[in-house]
Amino acid sequence: MSALSQSDTKKSLASLLRLNGENFMTFVKSNIESDLVRAFHDLGADEQLALFWFVYTEMGNSVTPAAPGASTVSPEIAEGLFNQVKELPQEEQLNVQRDLINRRNTLLSREYGALSNTTKLLFWYRLAQGMDSGTIIPMPADYQLADDAKQVLEQIKQLEFEKQIAVLRDIVAPMGVDPAIADHDEVTGL
Repeated sequence: MSALSQSDTKKSLASLLRLNGENFMTFVKSNIESDLVRAFHDLGADEQLALFWFVYTEMGNSVTPAAPGASTVSPEIAEGLFNQVKELPQEEQLNVQRDLINRRNTLLSREYGALSNTTKLLFWYRLAQGMDSGTIIPMPADYQLADDAKQVLEQIKQLEFEKQIAVLRDIVAPMGVDPAIADHDEVTGL
């Protein structure tokens, strides 16, 4: 058995790091991102809402403002949905957010479900801005993020900017109810 040259070793290693034509690191990162999205969705609704708030307060200047300029965003539509929520009493504002996370079949959940993923991200950004300005029910001042949610936040913060946006988009994408595929709901009549 002959020893491999350094060049052959590098070529073999490079071959091993390819997975079905994909760069291995891309595959690993996408698994990490998928795990992050799954970890976010595994949190309870209120903890997810709190995590959105902490993402906004700790990273809002770098992460979420990217959504308004994206090519698939519809600022007017996000603003229209935001304004509907803003006009509700604070407890109902909170319930709407919970309904979106829990995919409860409501009219607002269906309106949200019809949005592009980037517009959904902008909508959540607008909600956080509304919380900051006092037009949307705020987070309790003494709220402490649970350890699981802290871990998710720290992992999101460690991602490159583009990956942060992609993860946040993937988080908000399945929320609400897609009216194109939703079954008729006897309770709501929708």
